[in-house]
Amino acid sequence: MLTLDHVSKTYQIGSFGRGSLAAVRDVSFELQPGQVLSLIGESGSGKSTIGRMVLRLLRPTSGSITHDEGDIAQLHGHELKEYYRRVQGVFQDPFSSYNPIFKADRIFGMVHTEFFPHVSDDEWRDRLDNALESVSLNRDDVLHKYPHQLSGGQLQRLLVARALLLEIRYLVADEIISMLDASTRIDVLNLLADLKDRGLGVLFITHDLSLGNYISDTTLILRHGCVVEMGATEKVFGDPRHPYTQNLLASVPLLHEKWRREGVVGPSAATRPPEQAAEAPQLVRVEDDHLVAAD
Repeated sequence: MLTLDHVSKTYQIGSFGRGSLAAVRDVSFELQPGQVLSLIGESGSGKSTIGRMVLRLLRPTSGSITHDEGDIAQLHGHELKEYYRRVQGVFQDPFSSYNPIFKADRIFGMVHTEFFPHVSDDEWRDRLDNALESVSLNRDDVLHKYPHQLSGGQLQRLLVARALLLEIRYLVADEIISMLDASTRIDVLNLLADLKDRGLGVLFITHDLSLGNYISDTTLILRHGCVVEMGATEKVFGDPRHPYTQNLLASVPLLHEKWRREGVVGPSAATRPPEQAAEAPQLVRVEDDHLVAAD
């Protein structure tokens, strides 16, 4: 289990770091194997900061993130390397994850050398073929090409294949389909659903409510770094209780009709206070598996 317990992250800003910005405030949740948990909110709501803290690219200002091995902030050396064998991330821009002067197969060679040096070349080739097949790729189509010769969808699936080779338990998927075309998006979403069925836990970070509703079991709605609504996806989307969640859902365009502006107020204008509240709101249980912030 991957657990966030009252996690906050504050950045020092301004001249000489005299100011501060609370990017994440008092966030708690658990991610189980075989579960897809979506973090949903506007840009600047703290979604990606949470993902980076889970990947230990950032350290929390307060609170803790724990895995089977304990608090990840205390992991070093071999223990940290083992953590990265269990938790990996795939990010919004797949091209930025590759060195443009190396062919795509280099990332798999590095995994072989660093994590599985005892595995023979023949066995590694079989493992690699199985991982590529799991993400609907053929080695001859992708491995010996430079990143610019591959599509965004192919590069994203290569990153997922790399994670599968590491035998991960949790995947942080940060806006991984926002740069992909519609036909490729559904392929990647269905791939994540398939990985979930195999027992992989997915932290799915998105600003697109329809994608979160499509794939996730549990949904957290973030606003100004705080959780304002959390629970089973069908309850959060089917019976939104917090005004911010209601306005987010009201702002989603509908395919079967033209946009109607009457009575619809965007979430930014409707719910953003002039100043950020000093403390994170308390979550109140409104029914089983459904919590709402008491503003």
